[in-house]
Amino acid sequence: MTSLIVFIVIILLIAVFAVNIYNKLVTLRNRFKNSFAQIEVQLKRRYDLIPNLVSTAKGYMEHEKETFERVIQARNQAISGLKAASDAPDSDAAISQLAQAEGMLQNALGKLNVVVEAYPEVKANETMTQLQEELTSTENKVAFARQAFNDAVTSYNTYKQTFPPVLFANLFGFQDGKLLEFADTEAIQEAPKVEF
Repeated sequence: MTSLIVFIVIILLIAVFAVNIYNKLVTLRNRFKNSFAQIEVQLKRRYDLIPNLVSTAKGYMEHEKETFERVIQARNQAISGLKAASDAPDSDAAISQLAQAEGMLQNALGKLNVVVEAYPEVKANETMTQLQEELTSTENKVAFARQAFNDAVTSYNTYKQTFPPVLFANLFGFQDGKLLEFADTEAIQEAPKVEF
């Protein structure tokens, strides 16, 4: 009889331990999903600013149509990537798709900025200046939100991969979260040397 009681107590302790691990995994996964929602808010704000930026610049630079089309196309791909990632922020494929689309958008916006720099009348336009400042501010907010997301994913992954949660995580169906990194699509070039 004593051995039966000890066995039941051990089973109950294991069950309580497993429930605690499960609940912590759920909590950490929900934190990184919430962190992704913060990124989504900032990215949507940026996506809403881009057409205004392009529209303002178009008025001055009609012959830069190809640049504008690239920016809008990259924006639309980024929106699709964001939709896929917001539906499944714990999906490696969706996060990778968003990261790739964001890299393309950043590249296209960089090219637009280079073109804008060549037109002093566009740079001097008050609306254009305001839009660029808002876009820069939003980029900073995206960077902070992305850092918070990556921190939350790292906390989740670290807990999930430690012992004993690693024994239960796969059993409960918890997959590793993927960090969101916006890589530039072009290689970093060496800085030009200036001699006097």
